[in-house]
Amino acid sequence: MSTSSMSTSRRLLMLGLTLLACPAIAADPQQVANRLLDHLQAGQTTDAEAMFTAQMAEAVPAEKLGTLWNSLGTLKERGTAQVSTQQGLQLVVVPLQFSSGGVVAQVAVDAQDKVAGLMLRPAAAEKAAPPPADARYSEVEFSVPQARGALPGTLALPKGKGPFPAVVLVHGSGPQDRDETIGGSRPFLDVARGLAARGIAVLRYDKRTLTRPQDFANDHFTVDDETTLDAVAALTAVAADPRIDRSHVFVMGHSQGGMLAPRIASRWPQARGAILWAAPARTLLELLPEQNRYLMALDGSISAPEQAFLDRLDAQIAAARSDAPAPASELPLGVPQSFWKSVEAVNARGDAQALHKPLLMLHGSRDFQVPDADWTLWQKALAGRSDVQWQAYPALNHIGIAGSGPSSLQEYAHPGHVDATLIDDVATWIKAQR
Repeated sequence: MSTSSMSTSRRLLMLGLTLLACPAIAADPQQVANRLLDHLQAGQTTDAEAMFTAQMAEAVPAEKLGTLWNSLGTLKERGTAQVSTQQGLQLVVVPLQFSSGGVVAQVAVDAQDKVAGLMLRPAAAEKAAPPPADARYSEVEFSVPQARGALPGTLALPKGKGPFPAVVLVHGSGPQDRDETIGGSRPFLDVARGLAARGIAVLRYDKRTLTRPQDFANDHFTVDDETTLDAVAALTAVAADPRIDRSHVFVMGHSQGGMLAPRIASRWPQARGAILWAAPARTLLELLPEQNRYLMALDGSISAPEQAFLDRLDAQIAAARSDAPAPASELPLGVPQSFWKSVEAVNARGDAQALHKPLLMLHGSRDFQVPDADWTLWQKALAGRSDVQWQAYPALNHIGIAGSGPSSLQEYAHPGHVDATLIDDVATWIKAQR
């Protein structure tokens, strides 16, 4: 969570994709998409909004559109568009190069040449550079076997004589690569290499929603399908590796992954302990309106269109929680009701209370996605536990990068690295468990 693609940080670049069945095809969808991008590049968000269908305009008001577009930095290059037909719409895909990194624009055009959907998602990240020759660790490809299909990953191994203690990293919400790439930053890459250099093996892997989206084609899945089952499979696989000390394998979850870490550790009872990094104490549907309200109020006020967006989000959340069936298009972020129901059923604090294993709790005080209120709830829930260690970092944001002032989406666009103190604290805690 980032709570994030299902949180604000999928999230970061997702404006929402609304696909409506139409009987005909737009005459020149590429021209429509280019005109939309021209308006956005020129800062003419009102003209861009005028190209939307009524439903799209209600979901993404001009002010929100402008804020998100500007958060990407300066547009430097526009690539060649590709056009395909999906659900009666023409889908135009245009690669864009911003100062903050590569982005792919997906523009859905209906039969009336109106924009029925717009998504700006991060371009596939370039593979991380290999470790330097003098690094105190190496990296090897590592596949996570699963009945639904294996997931590709990377195992960072300390140099020297093993077996080594190990950590499995579990992502935040939404499609995530093994480095949990967000804008110009790679939090999981920093953590994996930092811990490996300190004598701890780390497995990171591509999330199923990124690498095997076909597994979710039936539009009915749960948070366990998205995260938990694969995390358990990853723990099982890494513990079976002879280079790993199977009695000292830990789960480290970030954002939504942190919320699920106690559940994951309980379903893989061999886990030595769990690390909850920027973990929500409340459900994602409780946090989602808070995150959006925070972002919209950063300029000092919430405009009428922004309030209309918040009102619509409240209605979508109510529909997600309702016992009455509702299509994904009417729910937050276009995610099916089965997922939201399963997330609402997660009792993260209760799971942590029931998990009689050591816990390390990590929190950045500049985290607007999982704010101090959740940190306080965690402290109340786990008060008196001698096997829980608490580490708060005043300058860190949701992804563990230091800054100053109120955190924002724009901050994520700038490359940064996870604070070394946080990585040191994790390594020290893991070694203490031996």
